[in-house]
Amino acid sequence: MEYLRGFFDLWGAGLPHFATLDTHVILFLGVVIGLIFGALPGLSASMALAIFIPFTFGFDPYQGIAFLVAMYVATCFGGALTAILVNIPGAPSSVSTAFDGYPMAQRGEAGRAIGTAALASSLGGLVGLMMLMLFSPLIVSLARKFGTWEYTLLAVMGITIISYVSRGSMVKGLIGGVLGLMLATVGEDPIIAYPRFTLNSVELAGGINFVVLLIGLFGMAEALLQLEKTGVAVPIQKLSGFARSFRDIGRNFKCFLRSSMIGTLIGAVPAAGPTIATVVSYGVAKRTSKSPQRFGQGSSEGLVAAEAADNACVGGALIPMMCLGIPGCPMTAVLIGALLIHGLSPGPRLFADNPAYVSSIYIGYGLALIWVLFCGILGARLLAKVITIPRHMLLSLIMLLCMVGAYSLSRSMFDVLLVVVFGILGYFLQKVGIPPAPIILGAVLGPMFEPNLRRSLILSQGSMLPYVTRPLCLVILGIIGFIVAINFVQTRAAGDDDNDED
Repeated sequence: MEYLRGFFDLWGAGLPHFATLDTHVILFLGVVIGLIFGALPGLSASMALAIFIPFTFGFDPYQGIAFLVAMYVATCFGGALTAILVNIPGAPSSVSTAFDGYPMAQRGEAGRAIGTAALASSLGGLVGLMMLMLFSPLIVSLARKFGTWEYTLLAVMGITIISYVSRGSMVKGLIGGVLGLMLATVGEDPIIAYPRFTLNSVELAGGINFVVLLIGLFGMAEALLQLEKTGVAVPIQKLSGFARSFRDIGRNFKCFLRSSMIGTLIGAVPAAGPTIATVVSYGVAKRTSKSPQRFGQGSSEGLVAAEAADNACVGGALIPMMCLGIPGCPMTAVLIGALLIHGLSPGPRLFADNPAYVSSIYIGYGLALIWVLFCGILGARLLAKVITIPRHMLLSLIMLLCMVGAYSLSRSMFDVLLVVVFGILGYFLQKVGIPPAPIILGAVLGPMFEPNLRRSLILSQGSMLPYVTRPLCLVILGIIGFIVAINFVQTRAAGDDDNDED
């Protein structure tokens, strides 16, 4: 009974902030922007979030967080539009959507495919939201027992996960993570306030603005990379048959529920991400289907499996971010940065000290799913036209938004200069195989790792013994060991496969 009372109290804490029309207009704008960024190949959710964080400073803080969550949710579905219309996934997680969505479009059922994807994505996200609300209080109650030793190891676990986020060489991923940790040390010492690595610059005395780093690495660098690629002519197809999508969901309801649960569970695993969730869900659906031969030929069941898992993954990914303060993917790393900028610290204290913000995330997530459904079905024709915008014009606009966003932070040209510097740096780092995600994760985890490590050593008088004697520390160490072992086994297996091919 007490659990239910706390559940409803948490929901009620944020409701007053959604009683005004402007909040819903802001949510709608977040969904539209997210759909555009998700639909256009080369643009990503992390880029959209990084670019638009500065613009949330003009909103009420609750509206700003809900706006970013709505954008995150919408980008997950946006990638399905190009996957269905032209067989070019707008996001990596939409690859599985293209398997059956594009064949349906070729049969003249593009409208039905988009409608089915929108329904499955929205309802799958609803399942993810329910799981988020159900499990978050349980994890928070456990995390409240954490001390400074446990938080230090949590940061180490997050740094270990970087090797997965890098999607490639473990060494290159860790190089990026260490670079992020180094960038986090710029500015005043967190304990004695002594300036470090500031190069006698007044602008760097307070450290590198996290939003500037995000915009540079995810916005400017990605735009520079995309300028090298040639655009694709996109024919606008006739869209019809949306009504049949409701029947597709009902006919494949069992597949929908299973895929939503798979998406949520995989999303809750740090660094797993929506791409793995959609691939696993699609594979399970094909294996358990009564007509697996139809998969890849325009099967509505395969389309439902992929899209339900995609948006359900958002709810799962928010669990470690909100409860433990650990970003498991680039998008949640950006959201953590947004919370920190608004004066909030993700983790167990967020639920106790700022329940209205937690409630705003829940409600914003739920309302965004409704807007995704309506915009995905009713606005599909307009979104299809957006895809035809010339790439050079779009990327030029994005680079301009990056600079405007950086300048709006503190009206400083120094921030604009840093965005350009980080953009160029991120461009060259990606050229040598070091993606921006590990750098961002390192920069996010740095403020958690350093103070807690130093504080734990002070409390234990320099002894490391508590790290191997406290029960929760041993559990976290076991998880870290498991992550390292799995990564090692996968790397060896990949190496053996390459040798076999040779």
